[in-house]
Amino acid sequence: MAHEHHYEPDAFYKKILENNAKWVETALEKDPEYFKDLARGQNPPLLWIGCSDSRVPANEIIGAKPGEVFVHRNIANMVVHTDMNMLSVLDYAVNVLKIQHVIVCGHYGCGGIRAAMGNDSIGIIDNWIRHIKDVYRLHKTYLDSIINDEDRFNAFVELNVKEQVFDLAKTSIVQNAWRNGQNLTLHGWVYGLNSGFVTDLNVNLSNEKDLDAVYQLKLT
Repeated sequence: MAHEHHYEPDAFYKKILENNAKWVETALEKDPEYFKDLARGQNPPLLWIGCSDSRVPANEIIGAKPGEVFVHRNIANMVVHTDMNMLSVLDYAVNVLKIQHVIVCGHYGCGGIRAAMGNDSIGIIDNWIRHIKDVYRLHKTYLDSIINDEDRFNAFVELNVKEQVFDLAKTSIVQNAWRNGQNLTLHGWVYGLNSGFVTDLNVNLSNEKDLDAVYQLKLT
């Protein structure tokens, strides 16, 4: 018979459990029906595709409550067309939740972007970072013309976000929604870790006409 191991939680683990209890208490003080209302379902107007970085919390940045933002996060906020996780989230958000906005939000100082600018091998993540390197290759002439390293890094962060917005627009999920007359707009943002402010990159797509013709799917 296997022995049960008694787990002795450390201070951090105890603290996060205590924090949860306090959070529930505070929420119920403000609204006794808070969790009952949340449990009835969700109707968020926004899908957030962000970075896994622990310093970029989707809800807090835009002052949104639970139930207002559907979230997908991965390293460097990538939209990889073979990523079934991302596609499943996108499909559910667009076709079931009928969200009206998708924001791809990158951030200055992103470790994934920085890694893609170098050639160090980190591990299995190298395969993911290869997708980011493709973005650099696409804009190599422009990026290589930027002499200052930090300026080049920031420009790469911004260009990566823009490319992910275009990659979203190329999906059959988004193009089907547009063809069906669904109100859906894609946006690209960058978050400043040292300021808290977001920058709208002015890449706001609301129909397939904003894409190169080769990517416009003739959907029935």
